[in-house]
Amino acid sequence: MKPIFLSILMWVCCQSLSAQQTCPVIPLPEQSSRANGEMILNDEVVIVAKDAALSSLATYLSKELEHRFSIAQAEKGRPGKKATVITLERGKGDNNPDAYTLRMNKAGAVITASHPEGIFNGINTLLQLAENTVPTGTSRRVPCWNITDAPRYAWRGFMLDESRFFFGKAKVKTILDWMAFYKLNRFHWHLTDAPGWRLEIKKYPLLTTVGGIGNHTDPKAPAAFYTQDDIREIVAYAKERFIEVIPEIDMPGHASAANRAYPAFDGGGTEKYPSFTFNPGKEGTYQYLADILRETATLFPAGMIHLGGDEVSFGNKAWDSDSGVIRLMKAKGLSDRKQVEDYFFQRMADTVFSLRNKVMAWDEIATATLPVSKTIVCWWRHDKPEALKMALDKGYEVVLCPRLPFYFDFVQDSTHKIGRRWKVGEYNTLKSVYNFSAANIPAVSGHEKQVLGVQACLWSETISNPKRLDFLLFPRISALAEAAWTQPASRNFEQYIERLKPQLELYEQAHLYYYDYFAPSRHVESGKPTDQKSFID
Repeated sequence: MKPIFLSILMWVCCQSLSAQQTCPVIPLPEQSSRANGEMILNDEVVIVAKDAALSSLATYLSKELEHRFSIAQAEKGRPGKKATVITLERGKGDNNPDAYTLRMNKAGAVITASHPEGIFNGINTLLQLAENTVPTGTSRRVPCWNITDAPRYAWRGFMLDESRFFFGKAKVKTILDWMAFYKLNRFHWHLTDAPGWRLEIKKYPLLTTVGGIGNHTDPKAPAAFYTQDDIREIVAYAKERFIEVIPEIDMPGHASAANRAYPAFDGGGTEKYPSFTFNPGKEGTYQYLADILRETATLFPAGMIHLGGDEVSFGNKAWDSDSGVIRLMKAKGLSDRKQVEDYFFQRMADTVFSLRNKVMAWDEIATATLPVSKTIVCWWRHDKPEALKMALDKGYEVVLCPRLPFYFDFVQDSTHKIGRRWKVGEYNTLKSVYNFSAANIPAVSGHEKQVLGVQACLWSETISNPKRLDFLLFPRISALAEAAWTQPASRNFEQYIERLKPQLELYEQAHLYYYDYFAPSRHVESGKPTDQKSFID
């Protein structure tokens, strides 16, 4: 029995050692090793920015330490003899703006990067390490790590639909906080669609006062929207966290809210999708939308605008009998509605280009002819790999956001009744999000450099309160972060869920109504069952 006992003991010890040597951060760093000792965080901490350009990052770290741990930075010039010093400094030679190194010892930590983005990522790694500790009085003893890190993808995104349900500034800021914590850096903001228009446009005030009325479940809900001052505030908040905000002004479909406000530009729809399109046969439509895009561009400095371009065929039947569209088709030699759609999109893209912005759009626009250097395609139709292939073959850069596994309005557990499933019942588990790899998509082979990154999308048809948002987003946002940051060869789901456990404690502290992967019955689904057939796929 002794040899068996020793074998078991050795296995347990090895497992324990392995766990100790796995960095507890999400997303998992590229390289990490446990260093000797612990760094003490308390009110004696001193933050030093070696470069004046990094002073705002030092301020950010100071605020986060105080907010998260009630740790105030020691007065400058008066640190105690045993002060912990956290140094932020510029490095050289790394062209990846997100890359950083973190070196820790008992005396403090040094975060080094060639770019401010990298310093910011290093700060969030340090914050996560601190969050994984238990406070002792007013201090925390943070195990020391040496980390060299850089992401797999430059684009690590999340899309939020606020047309179908409006969440408001406070909730959006909370989402941005969690994105930053997990090193996600692109916030795609779906602000216009059939249920409601959420972006103030000064030249066309009825877009919000009339088009902002209603949501997916209540067409008479009071108008809800963001003023331009709100937008500036949120964009500035995101910028402080190195998150770019990309607005979406959906066209030529999903235009019902706008058409309620300004019916002169209505291109018609169907009984199921009334007033669904803008009218491509009216010259005034192009000027109207150009005015909207011009104001939008002044509010969002990311240098790109998402123009939608999806699902136009759901409501463009009226184009066949519209006299203006018929004249357009004859004048331009267009043979069908799809060619009209592409013509419309190319004109509106030209407007965006004139504003010195790139165009983003859903994968339906791969059929159009747009300059590859100024166009980004979001591949969402997982069942249409030919659309991705067409976009890549044409030379477009792409962001991968396939419904399976990256649509977070899909349910995440076999027992869930609210939310979407795919045609034969597929849904998006935590594991499927985590294990996503572009290498498993045949169309990507040979085009890897055109893949900017990945993005999850949260459509809000099934959301009627913020609790439901939390339930769909957490903890899948952490799995998304690791899928976007960490190389597939370094990912291990079983190891990840061990690192996930302390994250759930953070969700508790933040009063989030999250899905508990380890105890699924802990938080039941929030919301009401929705007719799946009512969804636009």
